[in-house]
Amino acid sequence: MSSTSVDSHSPLSILSTKQDTVWWLPRHEEKLAEKNAMARVDLVFLGDSITQAWEKEGADVWQDFYQSRNALNLGFNGDKTENVLWRLAHGEIDNIQPKLLVLLIGTNNAGHRMDKAEDTALGIKQILSVLAEKLPKTKVLLLAIFPRSAKPTQKLRMLNNEVNQIIRTYADDEKVFFRDINHVFLDEKGRITSDVMNDFLHPNTSQYQLFAEAIEPTIVSLLAEG
Repeated sequence: MSSTSVDSHSPLSILSTKQDTVWWLPRHEEKLAEKNAMARVDLVFLGDSITQAWEKEGADVWQDFYQSRNALNLGFNGDKTENVLWRLAHGEIDNIQPKLLVLLIGTNNAGHRMDKAEDTALGIKQILSVLAEKLPKTKVLLLAIFPRSAKPTQKLRMLNNEVNQIIRTYADDEKVFFRDINHVFLDEKGRITSDVMNDFLHPNTSQYQLFAEAIEPTIVSLLAEG
């Protein structure tokens, strides 16, 4: 199986690529098995390490908010948009029809390579295109890329903000809904403190409760419509 492929059905020519780490493909296989073992999947979280951390830092909150909702966590540490595209092309959402998928991706495109904002946004647009094709009945809650770096004037924070200004336009409020909850992680001067994110990128354990509470009204609404 090739590690790189192009979705020939898409108007966008975005490469989809595996991560070159020893744990990544085994996790992919584990997620396929987990998905196939579930009686039904109503809610999916798709993204990178911030999403994967629902299994560790956010585990108790996940149990409280999402376990009873037949939720599946498809977060992978280090994933960029092209890695998500590879996973979508290789079965992770096949044979399910969730009511809602929560998408949070893009910060690693900025942090690992400092991709241009329009390139990261194009990758997110391609993900949405694949989701629309594979999950035509599923609503997508597209979250703004979370803030990173301690100060609002730092380069990677500003780069993520640029991406968010583009991807917010992808919402049609029928199938794709955009929400920016970034204010919950910031102080009154727009700074991130170490008690919120130790590394100024990944939310600390305490923040997963705030994360869940911030998106809960939207999740309730969209699941009720599904």
